[in-house]
Amino acid sequence: MSDVADMADIPHLLLVDDERSIREPLAQYLTKQGFRVTQVGEAEAARARLTAYAIDLVILDIMMPGEDGLSLCRHIRETSETPVILLTARSEETDRIVGLEMGADDYVVKPFSPRELAARIKVVLRRTAAGGTRQHAPDAGAYAFAGWVLKTGERALVDREGVSVALSTGEYNLLLALVQRPRQVLTRDQLLDLTQGREAAAFDRAIDNQVSRLRKKIEPDPRNPELIKTVWGGGYALSAEVTRL
Repeated sequence: MSDVADMADIPHLLLVDDERSIREPLAQYLTKQGFRVTQVGEAEAARARLTAYAIDLVILDIMMPGEDGLSLCRHIRETSETPVILLTARSEETDRIVGLEMGADDYVVKPFSPRELAARIKVVLRRTAAGGTRQHAPDAGAYAFAGWVLKTGERALVDREGVSVALSTGEYNLLLALVQRPRQVLTRDQLLDLTQGREAAAFDRAIDNQVSRLRKKIEPDPRNPELIKTVWGGGYALSAEVTRL
């Protein structure tokens, strides 16, 4: 029984990469670092593993034959809050940006150090386990604004018709930070501290990407945002009145 309990405490990673020469040594290294690793070489097998197992984090190569990593990343974000770290080639800047907009939590550029990847995995898992926030965890409740309700107990965003809108962990934490401080200008550094911790500071456009994704979900016209305002030289602010329910 204790062995089962101990196994449940080990983070379960899903490594998706079609290059066996990269995938297998990396899986061995991550296993030695204390992770449980399931490895597959293509998206269809990854989908099956995601259905069959409780995966804590997905390490996902963008360039794969058949269904590529960006498509699989979109599927993961639409169906779960499982964090995703993308593996990308140095020349794939556009794909990295698209991946972040789809909800990936981080990316590592090939060729990379397995040690760096392990460190990033630990940061993302720590962020996820803590709800991704440096502040105290909010008690169960809800915030109403501009026809939306953010339910903290369920970590859910609901529209006027009661339909739930899927949010990634990063999007949820960003929106929570904003609704808790309506009409207050928050700099990128403040938002990094509130939503992801300073470990993410090297990701200088992380907040901008999350704001962009969040606007697409809550703004009537994301190109002309009315709720999440950009304050030039400052940061971002939620312009709506917020009511604590």
